[in-house]
Amino acid sequence: MNTLANSAAVAPPGRVRMLRKRYFPTPLQGVVSVVSAGLLLLISWKLLDWAFLSAVFGAEGSAAECRAAGGACWSVIANRWRIIFFGLYPHAEQWRSALACVAVVAMIVLSCVPSFWRPWRLAAVWIIGTAVYYILMKGGILGLRYVGEEQWGGLALTLFIFVATCLIGFPLSIVLALLRRSELPVISRGTGLLIDAVRSLPLLAILFAFAVVVPFMLPGWMQTGKLYRVVFGAGLFFAAYQAEIIRGGLQGVPRGQEEAAMALGIGYWHRVGKILLPQAMRNALPATINQFVIGFKETSLVIVVGFFEILASGNAAYGTGEWTFAYREVYAFIALIYFVFTYSLSRYGAYLERRMAISSR
Repeated sequence: MNTLANSAAVAPPGRVRMLRKRYFPTPLQGVVSVVSAGLLLLISWKLLDWAFLSAVFGAEGSAAECRAAGGACWSVIANRWRIIFFGLYPHAEQWRSALACVAVVAMIVLSCVPSFWRPWRLAAVWIIGTAVYYILMKGGILGLRYVGEEQWGGLALTLFIFVATCLIGFPLSIVLALLRRSELPVISRGTGLLIDAVRSLPLLAILFAFAVVVPFMLPGWMQTGKLYRVVFGAGLFFAAYQAEIIRGGLQGVPRGQEEAAMALGIGYWHRVGKILLPQAMRNALPATINQFVIGFKETSLVIVVGFFEILASGNAAYGTGEWTFAYREVYAFIALIYFVFTYSLSRYGAYLERRMAISSR
């Protein structure tokens, strides 16, 4: 009894025992754990010293002061942030671009609130948000100076391309997924051929084709601005991938549910809208959120067709003048912006998964 009591007294706590079992099960793995922890601490210290301790902050920091310092030069952000956020947009009108960004972010946030998950409420939010953005960015009315799409740039253009791509691509993906499940072979195979053809091409090729090739194929009255053609091409690419995700979600719905609905005389649109699509969306939610994240990051590809989105604006921020050495800081700042948006999307997706898991019980 004394031996058992002594062993219980000297036994490590549960958490210590778990750490020992996970990281020090054998002497060799213990050495690997210690070396890895040391390298991680060393890298963390180097990053901390570079980003904060030895860095130069504020708009007062000059390029010469930054070159002499051993850390990051955040002064390039303080001095060139207008180019990063607004691109080629006229300096005197950049307040409009800032308000347009706020309008888009507010529209996205309101769309994520459950109390707005009603068809008319969502439609009102998107119509009002899109109208406010377009009026602010383009002007020409209400006393606002006209600014053409070729002068749009920075974060405002990135958000516009992302929102417009999703607004075009997501409804189109539902249509394509349903057409591919059609019982008519001509429709199902034709839709499948279209989806596979789009998915077989890289997004760069599609953007280039819609920006440069499509105008030669259309009559003058059907041609639109290059920005809108590029957005439609990106939306088509998004729809092709999302259609397959939704089709996979539809295949996860038990066949017996649709057959039971047909036996009860429920019409096609009620079967799809009330029974099949809600369950398919729940099944396809993780992949759908991932597709939205990919779509946001792929907005940077429009640089190849001449648009000044946030990454191109970042290149201009350090590529001219005296800040050519500070490219690391600019890319780190842009990466932080991308991280904020993509992380927010992923966290919202996790929230939806928890909410749907609770509601399905």
